[in-house]
Amino acid sequence: KRILVTGGTGLVGRAIEKVVADEEGRPDEEWIFVSSRDADLTSSSETKALFEKHKPTHVIHLAAMVGGLFKNIRSNLDFWRTNIHINDNVLHSAHETGVQKVVSCLSTCIFPDKTTYPIDETMIHNGPPHSSNFGYSYAKRMIDVQNRGYSEQHGRRFTAVIPTNVFGPHDNFNIEDGHVLPGLIHKVYLAKQSGSALTVWGTGKPRRQFIYSLDLARLFLWVLWEYDEVEPIILSVGEEDEVSIREAAEAIAEAMEFRGELVFDTTKSDGQFKKTASNAKLRRYLPGFQFTPFRKAVKETCAWFNANYANARK
Repeated sequence: KRILVTGGTGLVGRAIEKVVADEEGRPDEEWIFVSSRDADLTSSSETKALFEKHKPTHVIHLAAMVGGLFKNIRSNLDFWRTNIHINDNVLHSAHETGVQKVVSCLSTCIFPDKTTYPIDETMIHNGPPHSSNFGYSYAKRMIDVQNRGYSEQHGRRFTAVIPTNVFGPHDNFNIEDGHVLPGLIHKVYLAKQSGSALTVWGTGKPRRQFIYSLDLARLFLWVLWEYDEVEPIILSVGEEDEVSIREAAEAIAEAMEFRGELVFDTTKSDGQFKKTASNAKLRRYLPGFQFTPFRKAVKETCAWFNANYANARK
């Protein structure tokens, strides 16, 4: 097997690389991790050239234009156009070069804003996503549509996973554009350095299921090897492991030994209050999978950030 990982230098790509390096891969596999430096995936010709160069038999498709709540609100059209081009080019090049299996990465934000909870894999297309990131959400939904099309028309084994909020080493810790957890880690670091209070955007009440990137990486390998449905599968901790943004901020403060005050800036948007996902389908397949406890994963991520601050802060 020659496994090409797009977005290979991002949060999830680095986690997969580490898990493979720790000998959880298989001896008959060659892994190729590529980034935007190797090819512009919004270009069909560059994407095609990348596939012809590496001749993958399998693809894990992670590459995407991503960002936190406030970047999405500002740039919905850019998120839509960029991701539609990337996804269409990757899936079509995979088809044209005879790739045996593609596993793409979606997100829980693709689910309808007005829905019942917990959400599950059957509910993706039941209504519009949250207005704050509709561009990204609709572009990611279209991967599911394309996977079904390639399966029905060409018999391709293209599928997708839907992780909940991923975090871990090599995350985007940019305070303005990153996701909530890495943004908070950076904020706590700075507040501790300056001796000031920690300001958390929003009320702290929204709830999220966080999955550690190394746990997600192991689940990606299982999907690549064992999961044969076209329909996506949610990769997440259980509903009972959902935490509030306040609880997440407190866990980070504890891990980084921050003793200052927590202040909530309620003039900032909370985004979606919750998007509780069911991992019942995953549990039917893998009843014994052990997730890293949230506070342990936060502690490991904070330790990595502290050790790699010069690069991580960028």
